[in-house]
Amino acid sequence: MVWKLQLQQTVTTHLFPSMRFLNVLVADDHPIFVEGLQAVLSNSDGKFVYKINGVARTGNQVTQLLHESKADLLLLDLNLPETDGLKILPAVKKDSSATRVLVVTMFDDPRIIKAAFRAGADGYILKSGSKDELFRAIEEVIDGHTYLGNGVALIENRFGNGTDTISPDKRFARKYGLTRREIEVMRYIGQALNNKDIAKKLYISDQTVSVHRKNIMRKLGVNNTASLIKIAFENNLV
Repeated sequence: MVWKLQLQQTVTTHLFPSMRFLNVLVADDHPIFVEGLQAVLSNSDGKFVYKINGVARTGNQVTQLLHESKADLLLLDLNLPETDGLKILPAVKKDSSATRVLVVTMFDDPRIIKAAFRAGADGYILKSGSKDELFRAIEEVIDGHTYLGNGVALIENRFGNGTDTISPDKRFARKYGLTRREIEVMRYIGQALNNKDIAKKLYISDQTVSVHRKNIMRKLGVNNTASLIKIAFENNLV
């Protein structure tokens, strides 16, 4: 599939030399979606000729492939095996500052969306969107703008009657058996900080933060940062 796309890109570039050549890295672990994305990009009649230089199936592969491909654009799903998209975003922007990042995901929770932008995303669209929106989003982020797709909202609704005298963090800690330190770490996770930044805030080591993060995930029954952030907002920890 990839070689066919590259052949078509070569022909297109020859026929339309004024079009800009765009190196793309896709990070998604769903083969059918990736193949569909490749087909959509290969049929573009917009301002770019797309070359997919690599497909990362896990979060850990993203950084490696970025070093190898020098991508102009990263199309990033947040729900990746091993290391999720939210966790790797700060490192991606630090190590590959010239690479623009467009999140393409099913997560439409405003808290996760805000966390993605805090972590360094340049645009955010839902997988339920159209191909026209995809091309529009790509053009916007490549031109240096921020793009929010259809159905992407940054406003969350919170309701409360003020009758509960127990603070949210203490109530949450009791429910899941979290320690005071784990609650502190949870608050910073909710702000999309990585282990190194959390360690600086709390004056502890990166390794200690990693242990706390793993314990929190175990107690809450989740396995990725996006879920932790969502829970932190839902329980008014951020």
